[in-house]
Amino acid sequence: MSIAQSGDIDTKGATDAEDLEYRPSDDEPFMNPRQLAYFKRKLMDWKDSIHREAQDTLTTLQNEPLREPDLADRASSETDWSIELRTRDRQRKLISKIDAALRRIEDGEYGYCEVTGEPISLGRLEARPIATMTVEAQAAHERNEKISRDD
Repeated sequence: MSIAQSGDIDTKGATDAEDLEYRPSDDEPFMNPRQLAYFKRKLMDWKDSIHREAQDTLTTLQNEPLREPDLADRASSETDWSIELRTRDRQRKLISKIDAALRRIEDGEYGYCEVTGEPISLGRLEARPIATMTVEAQAAHERNEKISRDD
């Protein structure tokens, strides 16, 4: 049973300034309990932020119906709302990726490439905590996709 599965990861939030300032480092064991807690907290915060933005959009849509008297202004407003709703749809898809990353943390698979099994660099996980492949594996995957599309 992994540390993540045993429930020993503290994700209730940092209790002191040191935990708030913690950043994973290559000088410590990869995906140790502190790193797992850090990435879990980062993913949960990201997901909460997306939910808040979606709620703000919904509230605004309900409270500010389009009532532009000028046709050009109305078209502009409708375009703005269309873009906003497309953004929310992309974020909805992002939430499923965040949930998958959280499941990988619980399963003890987080931080390891799904193709090679190698550790994903901390820098990559910091920049894209939902990453499932190393940079090299992702590049090879994208090359293969491009070749498949070109056929």
